[in-house]
Amino acid sequence: MNASQPETANQLLALVERGGVLSAGQAIQLAGESDTAKLMASAARLRDQHHRNLITYSRKVFIPLTHLCRNVCHYCTFAQTPGQLISPYMPVEEVLQQVRLGAEQGCKEALLTLGEKPELRYVAARQVLKEMGFVSTLEYVAHVAKRIFEETGVFPHINAGCMTAEEIALLRPVSASMGIMLESASTRLCEKGGPHFGSADKQPEQRLKTIRLVGEANVPFTSGILIGIGETRRERIESLLALRDVHQQYGHLQEIIIQNFRAKAETKMAQSPEPDLDDMLWTLAIARLVFGADMSIQAPPNLSPGVLPQIINAGINDWGGVSPVTPDFVNPEAPWPHLDKLAKETALTGKYLQERLTVYPDYVLDYTRWLAPELHRAVLQAVDTEGFPRTDDWLTGRDQTPPEADTSCLQQSLNPKSVSSEVQHIVNQSIEGELLSEQQIVRLFQSRGADFAYVCQQADQRRQTLCADTVSFVVNRNINYTNICYFKCQFCAFSKGKSSEDLRGRPYDLGNEEIAQRTEEAWQMGATEVCLQGGIHPDYTGQTYIDICRAVKSVAPDMHIHGFSPLEIWQGAQTLNLSVEQFLMCLKEAGLGTLPGTAAEILDDDVRQIICHDKINTAQWLEVMETAHRLGLKSTSTIMFGHVDRLAHWASHLVSIRDLQLRTGGFTEFVPLAFVADESPVYLKGRARRGPTFRECVLMHAVARLVLSPVIRNIQTSWVKLGQAGTQICLQAGANDLGGTLMNESITRAAGACHGEEMSAMQLESQIEILGRDPWQRTTLYEPVSEERLAAARKSMRLKSKVLGKSA
Repeated sequence: MNASQPETANQLLALVERGGVLSAGQAIQLAGESDTAKLMASAARLRDQHHRNLITYSRKVFIPLTHLCRNVCHYCTFAQTPGQLISPYMPVEEVLQQVRLGAEQGCKEALLTLGEKPELRYVAARQVLKEMGFVSTLEYVAHVAKRIFEETGVFPHINAGCMTAEEIALLRPVSASMGIMLESASTRLCEKGGPHFGSADKQPEQRLKTIRLVGEANVPFTSGILIGIGETRRERIESLLALRDVHQQYGHLQEIIIQNFRAKAETKMAQSPEPDLDDMLWTLAIARLVFGADMSIQAPPNLSPGVLPQIINAGINDWGGVSPVTPDFVNPEAPWPHLDKLAKETALTGKYLQERLTVYPDYVLDYTRWLAPELHRAVLQAVDTEGFPRTDDWLTGRDQTPPEADTSCLQQSLNPKSVSSEVQHIVNQSIEGELLSEQQIVRLFQSRGADFAYVCQQADQRRQTLCADTVSFVVNRNINYTNICYFKCQFCAFSKGKSSEDLRGRPYDLGNEEIAQRTEEAWQMGATEVCLQGGIHPDYTGQTYIDICRAVKSVAPDMHIHGFSPLEIWQGAQTLNLSVEQFLMCLKEAGLGTLPGTAAEILDDDVRQIICHDKINTAQWLEVMETAHRLGLKSTSTIMFGHVDRLAHWASHLVSIRDLQLRTGGFTEFVPLAFVADESPVYLKGRARRGPTFRECVLMHAVARLVLSPVIRNIQTSWVKLGQAGTQICLQAGANDLGGTLMNESITRAAGACHGEEMSAMQLESQIEILGRDPWQRTTLYEPVSEERLAAARKSMRLKSKVLGKSA
């Protein structure tokens, strides 16, 4: 083909689907393409590259703060005159009442809509503002938004029209996002006879100036176009290109709305034709092709009733705000669809309806750039690891029933068509023994709806294949020998300074005599293991750990010592001027049997810099474990997740564990440890999420089963973190081990958990038998327990003495 000849539509679509970006000329060339079905198919494929099988929406309450407006758009019924209104402005107490009603229905967004600068046109507006103590409408908007956020916890989204940089700065601390519809970049529509004639704020350059200023201020923003008001298809594309130009400079446009004109009675355009379905679908597809895979393309569902599957198939990924409590005051003739109906119609296209905040996930994850500091803590508390909203009250460590939405689906029969083909393919690769890539693991962690149920069910089948119906546990005692620590881990509420009493409990340091006594008590109660962990006391050396091992063995020679994380190993070796290998050999000679896989947290140094900057790094943790395995000391492996981490960190962590296991075979199990936020410093400082959601906890076990099997046979679920009800769900999603009886767990309880310090062998067996599984008391190394130990464990009673009650 001659280089001077224009590309065909097929060539342009192929370019975009390969990740290319249409030039302005190429985009305008598509104005002549009339094959809507072809455009839609390409747009849908492009959408799926980034947004997968999710269609999002925001649960909102619509607040028409004032119907007064200085503009006179010929299609609008929202704007009214003072004589038509009881009050020029909605009183703040009425606003708060409406928002509270919305919050009770799960609304997380308060959409503040208003006419543009009515005080410049109406004396009544100026008088009321003066009486309330405000100079401008936007001052009142800022006041109302601040009260909404502070008194209800709902996030304001403000559609305030054209603004100056100073006005944007006024609103940014009290709004999570803002918006203004460009509507059209065509100045022709502002000429006499056009729909925007007489409306100064609808001049395209004025609106684009605001959109640029908002970009400079780093505000997550919404814009879009209104179609069917007299513009041509070329002008629609030119409008989209104008928005794309600004977005390419600042990256602040969260979404592009394609809104179809609806003719309204008693307006100058009451008899104007509305765009037909083909026109709407064509424009949606074009918007996707112009903006590419990443952008969120939105179509209001109440303006296209009865054809929502077709709208989805045109390339959208978002329905916008949907309110269960208030009407669409801009289009009052078009009621919102019920959310159940919206979910069902969305599912007809193989998509899952997912709630979002007014701030889109990508902007949530980069919150330090896009959100004012005043909003950081609240936004982090409101979201999961991907930046989507938490939709239930379940928290790690709390005595709560798991959310039904994340439990009932595990046993339901799934229609294969409801599960995304990508997830099915990845799971099949895992089962066939292929090593999954980090990208594939991330995709499994993103599973929601039917995908979530499928991943969990497949993980449980994998568990059944490898472990049958046996669920194991160990009778052990935790001996946390000191809570004094000179490291400054930001997730830890257990460690104290020598005189610190600002967090739960007092500082303590157990002597070897006390450790020996507790070991002897544990042996009498049937324990086969003591788990030795604690803070890194500034006076401890490697000899301290050696002496602790000897103290244990002096009273219980057959007790298995499971002790000292890689942090203690690294620090102990340094204090004795020994290599890690030499120090491990000393500990082994003193009786150490295995190492716990704690101190791993997240094996990513960027995350570790935030949560444990002075701790050993990723390479050092792996070095200790690899050295231990080489010396014949096996260990567990863990992940502590749900704080400042991302899905990509989870995936790389699993790959690091898997790769080391392939080299050494030294990990006995993998233990997900969900972050307990309540008392942790990083959470109290407003820099972390509230812990993982229950769905994420279950997925961590399920995905770990698929990623690590068969090289790591055992996946453990922690009753301390998740409670009995939570662990029972995880046992149905790939886990096969309940860990230990513990007899004095204090680290997780210090962080705010309330699931107790001990679970007897009989309680664990009962929990297992409820599921129809076979309980098996094991040793630390997953070997059979002697009859003598089994008998002792059955006779044991709940330990009466508590660590802190005796000497701490």
